[in-house]
Amino acid sequence: MAIFPLETRQFHKQFMKMLIMRCGMTLILLALAGLMSCPSSAMADDSFVMARQRMVYDLVHCREGITNARVLAAMGSVPRHEFVPVHLRSQAYLNRPLPIGHGQPISEPYVVAFMTEKLAPQPTDRVLEIGTGSGYQAAVLAELTSEVYTIEIINDLASRAAATLQRFGYTNVYARAGDGYQGWPEAAPFDAIIVTCSPENVPQPLIDQLKEGGRMIIPVGPFNHQELVLLHKHDGKLDRQGVLPIHFVPMPARGGGQVQPGDCPVTEGFPSHGDSVA
Repeated sequence: MAIFPLETRQFHKQFMKMLIMRCGMTLILLALAGLMSCPSSAMADDSFVMARQRMVYDLVHCREGITNARVLAAMGSVPRHEFVPVHLRSQAYLNRPLPIGHGQPISEPYVVAFMTEKLAPQPTDRVLEIGTGSGYQAAVLAELTSEVYTIEIINDLASRAAATLQRFGYTNVYARAGDGYQGWPEAAPFDAIIVTCSPENVPQPLIDQLKEGGRMIIPVGPFNHQELVLLHKHDGKLDRQGVLPIHFVPMPARGGGQVQPGDCPVTEGFPSHGDSVA
């Protein structure tokens, strides 16, 4: 177990007291487990440990606070500063998007936690993510599920995200550069799908690749009028629930972009439906 300096321990006591009052002892034990199990390179810098604790505190304490203990533990475990450019690491745990290159942002922590909580990922789930970006959302999902398949249309971002995920040992994440509109049919069906760029309508290939009883969270609509929606698939049809107005980068036009699918796997290939990736 890591030994924290006095200032960190004092803040941690306040952090625990707030969580117990807000969400109960079960939640604090799970969230604390996540905060204490960060990769060693992240734990080495106490300033980031404190910043990550404060981020989780804010996620719980805001008006529409996050209440899922597993999601909070994952947010406390993943070192967000490792997924942003070096010159922006001091801002990594503020609740704001940050540029990661190619006109793309890493979403603010609350949006990541909120979408993850709405998706309700389970430990046995196989999840598809469209829009890898920095790889941060994939890392959070990897803490919560069995397998994560993530697609990024910009080759440079896909390669960088794959390298970061590999460096931190996320062997249950499979990344490729490709057209997210088409999904990942070879690995389908998926228990859950999360989309972090906005098409005007839900792509039919993603609907087809969602397992019966599965969930999808996706922003849809034109650039100036997007809505985050939660979809449940029943009898081949989608039950749609509007969640909140939101603003994401648009999904590139179908077939757009120059990509080479499969050119940046985190691990070689991807498992068959019954294979373990541990």
